[in-house]
Amino acid sequence: MKTKTFVSLLVVCGIFISHQLFAQTPVAPAPPTQTAAPTVGVAATPPAVQPQRRKPCSMPQFRQFDFWIGDWDVTGADGKVAGTNTIKPVMGGCVLHESWKAAGGFAGESFNTYDATRNVWHQTWVDTGGNLLVIEGRYENDAMTLSDIAQPGKKDPNAVNEIRWTKLSDGAVRQLWRTSTDGGKTWTVAFDGKYVRSSRPQPALAAAGAPVVPETSAAASQKVTPVVQIND
Repeated sequence: MKTKTFVSLLVVCGIFISHQLFAQTPVAPAPPTQTAAPTVGVAATPPAVQPQRRKPCSMPQFRQFDFWIGDWDVTGADGKVAGTNTIKPVMGGCVLHESWKAAGGFAGESFNTYDATRNVWHQTWVDTGGNLLVIEGRYENDAMTLSDIAQPGKKDPNAVNEIRWTKLSDGAVRQLWRTSTDGGKTWTVAFDGKYVRSSRPQPALAAAGAPVVPETSAAASQKVTPVVQIND
């Protein structure tokens, strides 16, 4: 009985001593929070400036054919009405779309664009007669001249179509279409027409985005210049 009592006392004493030691053990303080020292005299790095991308078809060459934009009444060399033609910029000003309606019901359309990779103008024409005409060229000497003389795959390499558009001093446009059967040595006039702005609403210009001031057919007819037949 004494032995059990003695053991119990030892256990109680051990627990008491352990409690006292734990209570007296110092607890290490938490390390202070470090605050980044302010940087003095160092400017912040500005964000990288992204280079501005050039707007598609913004080269001045794309505007060389803008004088053809409009809603036109077209007369032939004999002064008779040949039809109407509407040319307007499409696809963000990258393309000129032509819509031709002849007086007799014949119709055709073309797409015209500048090919910057080859420095040439290109036209693809299709019509209700099942015809396809692909012509290319350049704007030189105040005129746009396109032809198929260098078009590959032609059935007759000596057969040539050449069309020239010239802006006249009165704001009209002359279109001269010549054909050759001997590779360009001699020419025959297929069509010699004058474009006069109609009184109908005019399409907007691609460059300025503003409509062309219309010139009525009646007003323009008072200053028609003679049409010269060319047959070299």
